[in-house]
Amino acid sequence: MKIVVLLGGNTSEREVSLRTGAGVARALTTLGHDVALLDTGTGQFLKDPDHAMALGAGPAPLHAAGGLPARRGEQGLDVYVRSIPRTADLVFIALHGGAGENGTLQALLDLAGIPYTGSGVLSSALAMDKVMSKRIFKVEGIPTPEWVERWAPEDPAAAWNVEISAEEIARLGGYPLIVKPNEEGSSVGITVVKSAAEWKPAMEEARRYGRLVLVEQFIDGRELTVGVIGHRALPVVEIIPTAGWYDYEHKYTSGASRYECPASLPPAVAEELFALSLRACRALRTSGVARVDFRLGKDGVAHCLEVNTVPGLTELSLVPKAAQAAGLRYEDLVKAIVESAPVRAAR
Repeated sequence: MKIVVLLGGNTSEREVSLRTGAGVARALTTLGHDVALLDTGTGQFLKDPDHAMALGAGPAPLHAAGGLPARRGEQGLDVYVRSIPRTADLVFIALHGGAGENGTLQALLDLAGIPYTGSGVLSSALAMDKVMSKRIFKVEGIPTPEWVERWAPEDPAAAWNVEISAEEIARLGGYPLIVKPNEEGSSVGITVVKSAAEWKPAMEEARRYGRLVLVEQFIDGRELTVGVIGHRALPVVEIIPTAGWYDYEHKYTSGASRYECPASLPPAVAEELFALSLRACRALRTSGVARVDFRLGKDGVAHCLEVNTVPGLTELSLVPKAAQAAGLRYEDLVKAIVESAPVRAAR
């Protein structure tokens, strides 16, 4: 097939996306496909995966608010979609965050009648919105940490009188608390708040990435994740940072974290994580590959944090590690993602 890999973009996760796209492109070529790489951050078709990796080491392009590409006149992501050759059989989405993951790109591809990998518009939008996901988890009986929401003023320069009541702090289990943007991935903008003195800086940091900020209960326990392909849950991965917590640096710096897959868990706990992962994906109507993140509390309760509909596929990413533990090579994983892509519209 002729497959166009969309990668790069200009969100806070641009570098990770370039690395994901480069790995996917190499695998697709090995599998015998005709591959083109389109960087939606610049609108350029890249020469090869090495070109993508080189860009990942450089600065991100300038971009407009909301993660959309920098506009030249009326150009934007819709222009880049229109630049996809009509002869393309499939678009492989390797964009992380922003318009590439929140349903915007998926809607444009649906309108253009171009098949693509991964989840559709509704699922992508719901999963990217952490608050909406958690509300659905609550209805579906999927444990998730308690939370409160705070909206910042529309004007980024406006003062924000951030307050949290003693009652809310008590409901969230007291300090530490997790403060995070509502629509970011890769732990971008997240702060572990250990005292009242750290509250306002953490809220301002999260505000940089969007108006809605999530304040979440801290679950003291183990960091676990489950990859899902279609209706199949992959072995559980446990993430053990060498120090601190699993932030952006620990995710994407070689040697900064240790991984155990399959995680050392009682069989009943592993089965519960598999079941919760599949339920969460069904609740959000995901397609193709997804990753479900958990904190396993010391009381043995697994709390679902979020579902990622475009999980990283870099050399350090969690889904490839889980696939390998299940006996799937990286190329096998990419092949499974391609084969799971539904035909959403007539060409």
